[in-house]
Amino acid sequence: MKRTYRAVAVRDGRWWFLQVPGEQGLFTQVRRLDQAESMLREVIGLMRKVPEDSFDVVVEPDLSSIGDLRAVIEHAVQERERAAAAQESASAAIRDAVAQIRALGFTTRDAGALVGVSPQRISQLGAAGPSKESSRRAGRPCDAGAEATPARSPGTWRPTRTAASR
Repeated sequence: MKRTYRAVAVRDGRWWFLQVPGEQGLFTQVRRLDQAESMLREVIGLMRKVPEDSFDVVVEPDLSSIGDLRAVIEHAVQERERAAAAQESASAAIRDAVAQIRALGFTTRDAGALVGVSPQRISQLGAAGPSKESSRRAGRPCDAGAEATPARSPGTWRPTRTAASR
């Protein structure tokens, strides 16, 4: 099992100061956070005389060092997490709908038009099977790793009105 070094990144002016707490001599600085892991790997490898791929590095930015941006960043991260959860929920709902639509004998193209995804995506969803929730209800296993990709903007399909409904 690889050892994991956790480093704290503190912003100071135009630089990020990186330090591994509790590890003497393991510190460096970078201009950008995306450079932190590779720089820390180099320092740790040199100081501990170990190969750079023999350990893991986790960089944790100290948000208190960036002042007023902390609240904005935390809000953005929370919203991104909520959006990911909403996407998972929408994907499961589409998989369930497609499974039920196809079970009733609708064509792949009809199923795609009804839920707003391409016929190719319907075929992929059919191959992946129903979501975990619908499989649980039916008592069978499934692969719920698929997610829906809209073929066009949602809400563009509208049912046509028949003479009897006018």
